[in-house]
Amino acid sequence: MAEAILLVGGKGTRLRPLTVNTPKPMLEVAGVPFLSHQLARAKAAGISRIVFATAYKPEVFEEYFGDGSRFGLELVYVQEVEPLDTAGAIRNVADQLVSAPDEPVMIFNGDILSGVDLAALRAEHAARGADVTLHLTKVADPRAFGLVPTDAEGWVTSFREKPQRPEDIVTDQINAGCYVFRRDIIDGIPAGRRVSVERETFPGLLERGAKVLGVVEQSYWLDLGTPAAFARGSADLVLGAIGSPAVPVTTHPQFAEALVLDGAEVADDAQLGAGVTIGRDARIGAGAAVYGSVLGAGSVVEAGASVRDSIIGRGARIGAGTVLEGAVIGDGASVGAGNELLQGVRVSCDAVLPDSSVRFSHDPS
Repeated sequence: MAEAILLVGGKGTRLRPLTVNTPKPMLEVAGVPFLSHQLARAKAAGISRIVFATAYKPEVFEEYFGDGSRFGLELVYVQEVEPLDTAGAIRNVADQLVSAPDEPVMIFNGDILSGVDLAALRAEHAARGADVTLHLTKVADPRAFGLVPTDAEGWVTSFREKPQRPEDIVTDQINAGCYVFRRDIIDGIPAGRRVSVERETFPGLLERGAKVLGVVEQSYWLDLGTPAAFARGSADLVLGAIGSPAVPVTTHPQFAEALVLDGAEVADDAQLGAGVTIGRDARIGAGAAVYGSVLGAGSVVEAGASVRDSIIGRGARIGAGTVLEGAVIGDGASVGAGNELLQGVRVSCDAVLPDSSVRFSHDPS
């Protein structure tokens, strides 16, 4: 039985207020909770059993996915009571694994949207006799990431912290957040304390002479940890830049670059595009324009409003003529008419902004 661990314990603080009520991996991306895309891809790669390493709002995962039978998977849930960091969270679920000591276990981060060929990664791990295999990707600017140089045969030579100086950039290869571990490597991680996979586990394996393989694959890859990346990832799924069998069928096919979910109402003269998702039972008013955004279930965009590259929470309302660009609106918030909320603005859940109370330009009235 091929099995995997899904790391979903983070609080998603960079995405607040969206994560106040919902764990980051359960936020809807292209119409379904993000984990639905990961589970669908794992199943397609032959994985049949997944252990969730949970911490923040753990009940939300099991309430939605249950035992996994409706997804064709066996799902198990383990809660992390005290923060254990990445490797500590992996070790914390070891007792629920059924793989033999020499068998492979895949490990995914719950906030990475990736097109990596999971079956090929497992096959390379087995063919090369690796103890641990990492998916690596190349980035144009690696300064924000830990670096993972490899030799000519792909074996990892070191793990480097984020480079502080130009001369510290020894490679453009970074850890892409998807691994294959031999089961016995997982069992060897210290239990019951914080352990970082990047700072302790991986360097320690190299020091002990373990075979750590890096597989560079330049498929689609995006960390969904910021609002801008979150909106972009959802749009890319809608537009087909990365495929996922979990993306629902739109109810409004006349909008070629939009995903409109069941029960949503869209005015005849509204404009939708650039990969926007309109959530269930949402309403888009006359003359409104919504592009490249994610609108939660039951949200409302009133007449003449303009929404671009923004995220609107469940049940939130955007008043007539309001402009949103790169904004994040929490669940249940109400933004009155005539407001102008531009890059970086975040409105808390259930907050109320009166008409024309926030603008980045003069009030045309």
